[in-house]
Amino acid sequence: MPDVTRFAPSPTGYLHLGHVFSACYAHHRAGSGGRFLLRIEDIDQARCQDRYANALIDDLAWLGLSWEHPVRYQSQHLGAYRLALEQFYDQGLIYPCFCTRSDIMREVGDIHRAPHGPYGLLYPGTCRSLSRHESEQRRESGVPYALRLDMQAALRRTGPLSWRDGRQGLVRVPTDGLGDVVLARKDTPTSYHLAVTLDDALQGVTLVTRGEDLFQATHVHRILQALLELPVPQYHHHPLLLDPQGRRYAKRNRSVTIRSLRAAGATPQDILAMVDGKG
Repeated sequence: MPDVTRFAPSPTGYLHLGHVFSACYAHHRAGSGGRFLLRIEDIDQARCQDRYANALIDDLAWLGLSWEHPVRYQSQHLGAYRLALEQFYDQGLIYPCFCTRSDIMREVGDIHRAPHGPYGLLYPGTCRSLSRHESEQRRESGVPYALRLDMQAALRRTGPLSWRDGRQGLVRVPTDGLGDVVLARKDTPTSYHLAVTLDDALQGVTLVTRGEDLFQATHVHRILQALLELPVPQYHHHPLLLDPQGRRYAKRNRSVTIRSLRAAGATPQDILAMVDGKG
């Protein structure tokens, strides 16, 4: 069957060459008979801006890419993420964490000896043992908190899991080392992990293409899929597009944004040639 792919940038800056490579790759994998979707991942209201969202849509259209409408904006679907969190909470799979970064550092002691996972220092589980009554009291008093997934409880519920990557084949989800990831915060009603997992399922995405820097995140997404009984897409984690110095492109490097290249007189063909066959 033809694939349904997507490109899902966060509007925290202008589109750069790395974005274009990823978008073109997903567009190509959809093929002539598939479907290519554009999703705006704008859940971080402190950093996301409408001007960046409008600019990236304009840049993609200028490059000649086309996608199905309407474009999905995550900020318009917060209720869906909230329902998933309520389901996890009712099942005893998430808990409020009131620890600051300083609290965590004090708890682990020697940071060099503390266990680390794919996202850095593993949370030591300080708030996991708080009673529901104590947690509710702290939340009601206005203490900032994050909602963390009890990873070991989740894995006991799901059992062994795996997923398939286009480059590495069958990949098994590890049973340790992932840590209790954050699924939401007091002022941010969802996280990247939860939102992207739900959105891919709700939009019928069958092939997730993204950079290899997100390979480890797919373990978490596979666990969430199992807990929420969602379909499991295929994955392909492509190499990152690097600049001539071997560094990954970033939004802070303004010289390689599509805005700046357009202003300098580059054509769509010029930019597409810069990413063609790369990675």
